[in-house]
Amino acid sequence: MTDNNHKLDHSYDGIEEYDNPLPGWWKWLFVASIAFSPMYWVFYHGGAEGRSVHDIYDVALAENTRLQFAEIGDLEPNAETIVRYSHKKNWVRVGEVIFKTNCISCHGRNGEGMVGPNLTDEYFKYIQNVEDIAKVVTNGAGGNAMPAWKTRLHPNEIVLVSAYVASLRGENVEGGKGPDGREISPWPEALPEPEKEATP
Repeated sequence: MTDNNHKLDHSYDGIEEYDNPLPGWWKWLFVASIAFSPMYWVFYHGGAEGRSVHDIYDVALAENTRLQFAEIGDLEPNAETIVRYSHKKNWVRVGEVIFKTNCISCHGRNGEGMVGPNLTDEYFKYIQNVEDIAKVVTNGAGGNAMPAWKTRLHPNEIVLVSAYVASLRGENVEGGKGPDGREISPWPEALPEPEKEATP
């Protein structure tokens, strides 16, 4: 019979440790996990599309985006659309989330400017009209100082984050970066919502 009362030679502050063998089930579980890991890696990371965590996340994100934008359809990045959505509180919040997910490292949490310019004053460097916001977001500016987001954001996300940026103008948040660029004309007034055709 195995003596399980044998103690190890070391002790710490009077605390002694028994030299008991590992349970058999634990050893088999350890061996099984090693045997399972190559199969897991091949299945989820071996190049097959749609199996990795990233692929599953991308599919879920695309589906969520599709459902979210089903209500508004495909938005055009023009002045009328950007100004209209800059006055829609619920969609401004969506634009704010997009902004705070992607833009705060350069423009600050509230648009006050850090490496990038202050978005809350009346001075703009690459923007003359409100639709230029979407152009800058889409294509970048300043020799890649502002990166292009056309391959990373849905077209509707570009419009909504542009609407959020447009809504920041004139906020002049405390601690904002100094003026960069020149003062431009005010944004146009929001036009009334187009009437929806009555369903027969």
